[in-house]
Amino acid sequence: MSSQTASCSCGQLRIEVEGEPQGIGVCHCFACQRRTGSVFAALASYATPFKVSGVATEYVRIGDQGAKFIFRFCPVCGTTVFHTEEGDDESVSVAVGAFSDSGFPPPQVSVYDSRRHPWVCLPPGIKTFEKDPV
Repeated sequence: MSSQTASCSCGQLRIEVEGEPQGIGVCHCFACQRRTGSVFAALASYATPFKVSGVATEYVRIGDQGAKFIFRFCPVCGTTVFHTEEGDDESVSVAVGAFSDSGFPPPQVSVYDSRRHPWVCLPPGIKTFEKDPV
């Protein structure tokens, strides 16, 4: 099983995950737009275990359906690297850009597509959801 490492901009905070992603998606919700400073967030979900090195600051956000998401970001450079969902000890979501891999597979799903900027084009065959399907 191969491992991959994602890191913040300054390299202080890192996460090492094993194997292939369970899923890859983009989220266009306004919270993700504000959190990333971009027009969407690109995330890859991995099964546990994972290994974190460095110091992370946490920010908890409650989603539209009441789930608590715990975002970890670097206190030095501010990069959000990964997040978990409270009560889910079996997976972690990692920011795709933190892998610095232009060959990373494309997303399979797009959530909150109702908030997608009209000029953002999605890959062919991607499954879209107007909101969060959970």
